[in-house]
Amino acid sequence: MKKILYIILEQWADWELAYVSSAVNMLGGGAFENKTVSLTKNAVTSIGGIRCLPDYDAQGVPSDYAALILIGGMSWRTESALQLKPLIDSCAKSGKVLGAICDACRFLASVGALNGANHTANDLNELKQLPAYTNERGFVPRQAVSDKNIVTANGTAALEFAQEILRTLSVAPEAHIKGWYDFHKLGFYTAPMPKM
Repeated sequence: MKKILYIILEQWADWELAYVSSAVNMLGGGAFENKTVSLTKNAVTSIGGIRCLPDYDAQGVPSDYAALILIGGMSWRTESALQLKPLIDSCAKSGKVLGAICDACRFLASVGALNGANHTANDLNELKQLPAYTNERGFVPRQAVSDKNIVTANGTAALEFAQEILRTLSVAPEAHIKGWYDFHKLGFYTAPMPKM
């Protein structure tokens, strides 16, 4: 079973984790296992007030994971978030899937992790102010971008982010991924019935 690790910090964005993790479970046929990571194993509380007890702390992450996904939220600009840089560097160096959404994209840019791939984020002008960010030409103004095993999305793109993660990890056939996305994006009465 392939592990997908979701990094959640205090004030993590519930909806950004919910779409991708549930889609992995629904479409993955039992081939994937969702696990959470935070700075410590102490409970972290989401923007919506949901408390989650992480499976791993930053120092106890297993090496046999398939993807490291940074869930957006309100704590990516804190000094303590920098404790995650070695984990991110290791993930990028190994060629595993590295994902980030919303302010977590800014964090990846701040540690230089977006310099080698096309990417998106909330605000290019903000990224350009970060000393470690040198890839303005790689910025793509789209909801979600996947390039070289790096998946990024802006803060209004939880569904698009999930779709790109599913594709990058080959969680399911493309028709199933598109059917899942259309159903959630277009709605129960509008989406074409997926052929599964």
